[in-house]
Amino acid sequence: MKVTQHIENAKGKTLFSFEIIPPQKGKSIQELYDNIDPLMEFNPPFIDVTTSREEYIYIDKGNGLLDKKLTRMRPGTLGICASIKHKYNVDTVPHVLCGGFTKEETEYLLVDCNYLGIDNVMALRGDAMKDEQYFMPKAGGNDYAIDLVKQISLLNQGKYLHEVMDADNRANFCIGVAGYPEKHLESPSLQSDLKRLKEKVDAGADYVVTQMFFDNSKYFTFVEKAREMGITIPIIPGIKPIAVQRHLQVLPQIFRIDLPEDLIHAVDKCKNNAEIKQVGIEWAIQQSLELKAAGVPVLHYYSMGKSENIRQIASHLF
Repeated sequence: MKVTQHIENAKGKTLFSFEIIPPQKGKSIQELYDNIDPLMEFNPPFIDVTTSREEYIYIDKGNGLLDKKLTRMRPGTLGICASIKHKYNVDTVPHVLCGGFTKEETEYLLVDCNYLGIDNVMALRGDAMKDEQYFMPKAGGNDYAIDLVKQISLLNQGKYLHEVMDADNRANFCIGVAGYPEKHLESPSLQSDLKRLKEKVDAGADYVVTQMFFDNSKYFTFVEKAREMGITIPIIPGIKPIAVQRHLQVLPQIFRIDLPEDLIHAVDKCKNNAEIKQVGIEWAIQQSLELKAAGVPVLHYYSMGKSENIRQIASHLF
């Protein structure tokens, strides 16, 4: 079932969902199941599964020489989506990236999703590689998320890259895209960023999931300005609880977001990470209660593969 259908069927009730990351190569999927299991009591209608783009590793060849190789540390997004869908009877949303994939590879992925009965995809540009200052698309790949949305929308019409298929079992993906309450780090302004979001909606996006934020006023302002722009599709807030001290530095650095002074002060008073984790849980609970009272369609949690703090938050809400 499509994410938008789940929202419609809820008739105004706020739903619970979360995002996981595939395990690294060599790890067992059982660890992933162990973290999903405690969250199933809250009846998530869908679970997002991230996709890892390629990165360079350097292999020591001896004599001071290094061999530069491309690898993916967390492959298996589609297989994990299929496994979760089968094991838990829940819809899954694979993340589809521009970065690291040609248009043909993207088409093959989407065809496989359609075969497996996966109805939803999250269309993202992806980040720059670790040794790149700016994002560089793969040769033959999509440059921006809007190009990816357009490719998926054309596939929904039976229009493949190199042919048009007049088939009864045509793909009909529900397309999610990212929104940035504090603007994308490469955008010159929030208004400019909203224009790019409107373009993605006009190209076929069906719903928005926001980047994490810690000040609900940023989300409410973002939604208000998006509606003024003519964006009418659901805008789902993304929530991530603070868990360790280094989040105070890492999250603003990576995601270009502001942390409220009250939250910073509360974390600084903590004696250890256990206390910080509890602060993060309590902050996310208050965020979630306010958002739920405002009638958001879904509360979407970035779990990063760990479920205990998400379970404690959800137990106060669902």
